[in-house]
Amino acid sequence: MAASSRQGEIRNFSIAESLQIFLIATLGSLLVWLINLTVRYRHDGLERFEAGHREGGVILSFWHNQIFMATYVLRSREIMAMTSRALDGEYIARIIEAFGNSTARGSSSRGAVGALLEMRDHLRAGGNAAFSIDGPRGPRYRVKSGPLWLSAKTGRPILCFHMEPNHFWELKSWDGFRIPKPFTRATVRFGEPLWVPGNADPDDYLEVFQEEMDRLHRLTEKV
Repeated sequence: MAASSRQGEIRNFSIAESLQIFLIATLGSLLVWLINLTVRYRHDGLERFEAGHREGGVILSFWHNQIFMATYVLRSREIMAMTSRALDGEYIARIIEAFGNSTARGSSSRGAVGALLEMRDHLRAGGNAAFSIDGPRGPRYRVKSGPLWLSAKTGRPILCFHMEPNHFWELKSWDGFRIPKPFTRATVRFGEPLWVPGNADPDDYLEVFQEEMDRLHRLTEKV
């Protein structure tokens, strides 16, 4: 799969903004790489992701405050992630692409349909999709229906996962963005596949989806 696939409408940035994006994305990629290299990750249920990928792709779902870890843990996995068209979304997109995955531009507030269609095509071609499911602006730890729609349209399962570092810095942002401290331990736990039938109303599965994300969160925090 291509490392970059941003076919939808992309905002035109000024020269100053483009320079800012380049510098932040470059420094951010370096920081993600250097810190995560020291983190001792323990994986639980990784075989579910690997099996789903072999069988035609999965739809990954995690919380927005775990992007720093997810970008590294899921590097070069033929994943297309949804990122917003805003300036901060461009930073994230560039960093994701630097780690060997691709992006579709859109969010729950703008461009969602085009991005979901792009992700649908990527799944049908055998790739994976990923959502920081409470992004781009919250509410924190509340799921949205994008992955449910995608599962119904592609026949591929949603695979929720949660990452919990033992020690981390938490930023004063809406999501409580987490950066693991160097040399800490962290647990990555994948849940059971969630399938949405093609003839179902995706909104009917929102409660089940939320419960699975919450269950993994609680279970991983206890480790």
